[in-house]
Amino acid sequence: MAKILIIEDEKSIQRLIEYDLKQLGYDVDSAFDGYEGYKKASKTFYDAILLDLMLPSMNGMDICKKLRTEGNISYIIMLTAVDDEYSKIQGFDLGADDYITKPFSPRELAARLKAGLRRQASSTKKDVLQYYDIKIIRSSYEVYKADIRIKLTLKEFELLTYLVVNKGQALSRNQLLTNLWGFSYDGDSRVVDVHIYNLRDKLDPKADYLKTVRGIGYKLI
Repeated sequence: MAKILIIEDEKSIQRLIEYDLKQLGYDVDSAFDGYEGYKKASKTFYDAILLDLMLPSMNGMDICKKLRTEGNISYIIMLTAVDDEYSKIQGFDLGADDYITKPFSPRELAARLKAGLRRQASSTKKDVLQYYDIKIIRSSYEVYKADIRIKLTLKEFELLTYLVVNKGQALSRNQLLTNLWGFSYDGDSRVVDVHIYNLRDKLDPKADYLKTVRGIGYKLI
């Protein structure tokens, strides 16, 4: 049974989400305050975190950034009334896995959550991928370069794994969005560019094995 944390200060929304998810069989915990939610996420592993952006004491962006910096790999879905491209890209840059705008359908949220957890589970195969001096341990979400551990967000880890599995193939931004985020972000394909930039920076800014394919997307050679 997947364990879900809802960090949402609007009690009516929190109670509705909690009720729907419990009906679907999830183990649900909640926090109405940003700092309270952060402490819960720090002390207990949750398969997914539904994270509102505008929260008292600690906002959602700061929570997401701090959790990812600490190595938290929960599937994070941002919940917000702010529907602008900059906020979405900023959220993804900080390590969010998905983004849903209020008001939203409980069925859509449940579908997004289910798809995210399914993708997360599929990446836990107990095997090791090797690409030059980069080693990916899928079961523990660890990445090493020349035996030095590289800290990646969950989405960066998934992106690197997908690129390595499909090395040599030119992968379009839409293809990466569909396979890693589960749906197409209308007009927001630059979120892929942000993650590629961060991945290059963390692995080796001078390396030329991660190529930009003009007019298409990216590939590992």
